[in-house]
Amino acid sequence: MTTRRLSAVFGVLLATALAHTGLAPVTAAAPSGSGCGHGARPAAPAQYLYSSIGDFDSEVKPLADRPDIAGVQVVVPWKALEPQKDQYDFSAVEEALGYLQARHKKLFVQVQDRFFSAPTRLPNYLLTDPAYAGGAAATTNESGLGPGEPGAVAAQWNPQVRGRFQRLLQALADRFDGRLAGVNLPETATQVDLDKDRSGYTDESYFRAELDNMAFGAKVFKRTQFIQYVNFWPGEWNNDHGYMEKTFQFAEAHGVGLGGPDVLPNRQAQMENSYPFFERYRGRLPMVAMAVQEPDFEYINPATGKPYTKEEFVDFGGRRLGADVLFWATAAPWLHRPAS
Repeated sequence: MTTRRLSAVFGVLLATALAHTGLAPVTAAAPSGSGCGHGARPAAPAQYLYSSIGDFDSEVKPLADRPDIAGVQVVVPWKALEPQKDQYDFSAVEEALGYLQARHKKLFVQVQDRFFSAPTRLPNYLLTDPAYAGGAAATTNESGLGPGEPGAVAAQWNPQVRGRFQRLLQALADRFDGRLAGVNLPETATQVDLDKDRSGYTDESYFRAELDNMAFGAKVFKRTQFIQYVNFWPGEWNNDHGYMEKTFQFAEAHGVGLGGPDVLPNRQAQMENSYPFFERYRGRLPMVAMAVQEPDFEYINPATGKPYTKEEFVDFGGRRLGADVLFWATAAPWLHRPAS
């Protein structure tokens, strides 16, 4: 079943998030971009499909031959890539890559370490071996569309867990560096259930862990673009702790691409968090890759009173956010009409 994220406006809850835990704030607030600043992209974003790896045959293959589709992004759970400790299974990625290469299409892989509903698709050893102290934290997943199901996120702030994740990234790089168009990590937004948490989570430790993974990914993927999705940071609003600013600074310095799981034109929550930084950093990052995922089609454009159109997504994602690539959920209505 396609991975369906329900945190598109995670910021609704972040407005009342925990106070910051020690990071010295950057004095600048989130910038207000004009959408026409320096570094404007010369071309419209390339259009890609987005799907879970398990839906590749049923959802991707019927659409992959469209001439307006440049390739595919597949979301692959950590457990599918490492079913047993140190035993990696990249066969599904190889199969998808071979299928697309035969059609002169490209492949991006999102390595999924967080889940917005059950089951938690993390390796069993992470969840059962005391060395990893539970390996994950329970999450709540409410969004602007309503309450979500309980989920889980890998405890990347635990150095033992993060070490295992980075070992997986190394193995992927050894196999696929230069063969994949990109590898990305999922969104930074998460809502750890602090009443249930026994992993030692703090906003600060989570932030530092995510940046450490960004640096590691950029180091091991030398010929394949490494990308971090960033939309919100727990405990922060409008860059009031400097997390968002530091993320973009760090990405620029380390050659990490950035992106996000939603293109929602002018939505207040996003405009007060990641979107202004995408505008400020246009042309300064090696790649910007944005997704238009299933929940995005349910949002109403306040200017028209209707769901956002393909043209509105493309215009905002490309012109305002500077996207090089748009990953479209296969449910996008335009994908089920003939290619223009």
